[in-house]
Amino acid sequence: MSESKEERQKVVLKHLKRKKVFTLEQLVSYLGCSVPTARLRLKKWRSYTSYNKNGRYYSLHTIPRFDKNGLWHYEHIFFSKSGNLKKTLIYLVQRSPSGLTGKEIGDLVGLPPRSFLHHFRNTAGIYREKIEGRYIYFSDDPGRYQRQTGNRSTLIVYQDKLFSDADAVIILTALIRHHDISLEEIMALPEIRAQKLSSFVIHDFLSRHDLLKKTPDIQP
Repeated sequence: MSESKEERQKVVLKHLKRKKVFTLEQLVSYLGCSVPTARLRLKKWRSYTSYNKNGRYYSLHTIPRFDKNGLWHYEHIFFSKSGNLKKTLIYLVQRSPSGLTGKEIGDLVGLPPRSFLHHFRNTAGIYREKIEGRYIYFSDDPGRYQRQTGNRSTLIVYQDKLFSDADAVIILTALIRHHDISLEEIMALPEIRAQKLSSFVIHDFLSRHDLLKKTPDIQP
């Protein structure tokens, strides 16, 4: 007896779950169907599309384990709960407390900022402003923009007046003593709390020195 379409789909779904990521061409081959039919399957299964690799890869909606920023990657393939790179950038900028530099955006999405940020200079939802020689990406919502720039100003004041070499030593010592520690965990340390340093300041210090904790690749 020949295999029914339903049975074939069940087998294919099991295979895709084990595989984690796949291409449209692979799905067409697995299902033995046309490209339009495969696209309909992807839509019905609510599959995610990668925001890098030219959107060539897909993952079933039950596979990704998104982090607090709605991001997940498998090996060198990146996915976002927000959708494509443009929507992801808008989401990250909108929710950031003090706006984001190009480097901070690149660190979050796992891509060199120069390879994509110039495409989003005039994107609705984002306002780019040059502050002290570097571009900062803020929300274009007036109220949110005001809060973000206020926090950014506070950050600059902390950097200029309150962040000393001794503070830097304390943070670096904490990183050495507590290997692979996150920003939230750093802020909870007694020696950090005693200095009364802003999380904005510490985040910027870690970012500028490429010390922010990276999320490791998720292995099969």
